[in-house]
Amino acid sequence: MPRVLTQDLIPGMVIAEDVYTYNNQLILPEGMELNDKAITKLEFYSILSVRIKEETAGIKASPETAPQASYSEKIKASAEFKQFKKDFESSVENFQGSLNDIVSKRSNGHVDTKAMLAEPEKLLGGNMSGLHLFDMLHNMRMYDDPTYAHCLNVALICNVFGKWLGMAQSDLDILTLCGLLHDVGKLKIPGPIIQKPARLTDEEYTVIKTHTIEGFNILKDLDISDHIKNAALMHHERCDGTGYPLGLTTARIDRFARIVSIADVYDAMTSARVYRGPLCPFQVISIFETEGLQKYDPQYILVFLEYIVNTYLNNRVRLSNGLEGEIVLINKLDLSKPMVHVGSHYIDLSHEHGLYVEAIL
Repeated sequence: MPRVLTQDLIPGMVIAEDVYTYNNQLILPEGMELNDKAITKLEFYSILSVRIKEETAGIKASPETAPQASYSEKIKASAEFKQFKKDFESSVENFQGSLNDIVSKRSNGHVDTKAMLAEPEKLLGGNMSGLHLFDMLHNMRMYDDPTYAHCLNVALICNVFGKWLGMAQSDLDILTLCGLLHDVGKLKIPGPIIQKPARLTDEEYTVIKTHTIEGFNILKDLDISDHIKNAALMHHERCDGTGYPLGLTTARIDRFARIVSIADVYDAMTSARVYRGPLCPFQVISIFETEGLQKYDPQYILVFLEYIVNTYLNNRVRLSNGLEGEIVLINKLDLSKPMVHVGSHYIDLSHEHGLYVEAIL
């Protein structure tokens, strides 16, 4: 059976094996037909690829026919997004050169961190709020250079996240650099493997999983903070010991890596895919709440989710039953289930089983 990268999965494909976490917790059973939620769940658990039944492996989706939420369409049509996209693509190109210099050792052990920070600082300048930044990133499609673009995304998210945490500027700079360099090890993975469009052998899958150790080895002798080196090594570790490569638990995971891990998986889960636009943030928050509070440090994940959900207060949304209304209150004990004003009624989603925010309008 072919092995397919999680980022290339399409709804309708059928799992050909039981999928487990790195400590043997079942995530998805063999024979399950994938839907958007299941694919997002795989991204949440940092599952890099899965075996797919041969007869469903050829399923394709066209970007032209992929459904788009109207909220996403409005963002993409804005002058602000068009300018951000232009600036972002320029920053990715500049950042690519810096990253390649580090990997090829042309930097001679020195990293110009000030120059590296200039790219995210340029994108975060002006009146860019946290909400606007997240909306911009969710609607980017950067499939040609996924590693470089993803690293820049994570750096930007880390910068906003660090401000929410009240970090000092010196720590904020380190955290942003952690985001920029967290996936540098993927550049040591052979191109034919990392860019393979669909099918992977078991041996190739094993090679991809080494990117955390490769990243640490690239950075270990450079004149940069140990937090940055540890973030490259530990960003797939989880507080309950289910991560990799070392299966570390909370106290042994660098605190900067604990923050980067949240930004990393959030970016993967909310990024637009070839078969759909970006996921509604409330769906992502729901997955974090139901499955992530043991895996991510509560002092960080709860702040992250609360700030994100509060940015959508007063927004108009569509519920899973088709009703539309306005978010009027956030439930702090159930962040993905706000109170929504629909017509003359108020619906507290925390008391409505099976009803949820389907889309922001």
